[in-house]
Amino acid sequence: MAYEEQIKEIEEEISTTKYNKATQHHIGLLKAKAARLRERKEARSSGGKAGSGYGVRKTGDATVVLVGFPSVGKSTILNKITNAESKIADYAFTTLTVIPGMMDYNHAKIQVLDIPGLIKGAASGAGMGKEILSVVRSSDLIVFVADPFSLKQVEILQKELYNAGIRLDETLPNVKIKRKEKGGVDFATTVKLTHIDRKTVEDVLREFSFGNASIVIRENITADQLIDAIQGNKTYVSSLVIINKADIAGEKQLSLIKKIYPNALIMSAQKDSPEKVKKVIFDNLKLIRIYLKEAGKKADMKEPLIVKKNSTIEDICRRVHKDFLKKFKSAKIWGKSAKFPGQILHGSHVLMDKDVVQINLR
Repeated sequence: MAYEEQIKEIEEEISTTKYNKATQHHIGLLKAKAARLRERKEARSSGGKAGSGYGVRKTGDATVVLVGFPSVGKSTILNKITNAESKIADYAFTTLTVIPGMMDYNHAKIQVLDIPGLIKGAASGAGMGKEILSVVRSSDLIVFVADPFSLKQVEILQKELYNAGIRLDETLPNVKIKRKEKGGVDFATTVKLTHIDRKTVEDVLREFSFGNASIVIRENITADQLIDAIQGNKTYVSSLVIINKADIAGEKQLSLIKKIYPNALIMSAQKDSPEKVKKVIFDNLKLIRIYLKEAGKKADMKEPLIVKKNSTIEDICRRVHKDFLKKFKSAKIWGKSAKFPGQILHGSHVLMDKDVVQINLR
């Protein structure tokens, strides 16, 4: 039987099996088998070669990708918030290549990409799916765009990205796995597991040819997260939902949208201020501003360094100059992350928004 047919059969069995404590183990194994079949299918279809993409060069402080079905207003949003000139029309498939634009906000330069409209089946290659997904994987934020009467599209797109190995708003599971030559599976956990048990863990490991291995689990993972940890080939990206063309929806439909997607930005790209979209994108990227200071001089408060939240002093050194980390001695910090102005701290210290940093070299 072809891989696709086997995967479809397994998915149907999963969907028709009621999840409870008694079926937990069985469903976990079915998911492992389906994931293994997808691996084999991908290896056969690619012939061992990496998939081709659009080759978009990343630039700026972060990259955002607008994802949506054709004709939901991605091009209009791009043109409103950046310097791009993406063609706009009322018919589908207007955007046939990736259109880049640069968004300026809070001193940050954010690359925004308008990609061809994703369609159902993209993960399997439909509609240039694999090429488009290669661009999506390299982004720092995925923005799903839909209109008020096509809410189902967001769910379809999220499933396509999941099937393509993109995990939205998740982090890499805290699971450590190491192969052994013999002795079966050594199992250890630091938390109580409520979604899987030891037998499920051992059987899923064997499905992926980890018959002899040691595993340490440090969070309450699901079977899906265990499979992701074993495969180790997933991409973790933050996401945001924008419901465009809100001006064509009535109060009843808008209330439904808020109920289904409480954190979504509901707007009209044609009528609303672009600053509204820029702020939400900036906030979801979780970027912070760091001001640099030279010894004996005032800090440069005009041009901050834009970095990701939870960046350390070492991260700043890497951004400023490739040799700074080798010569780094200490840093003086003024701002929210310091206990007092001018506190001397070391490389692992986590910085906060608007901190002033003076790097001292040997």
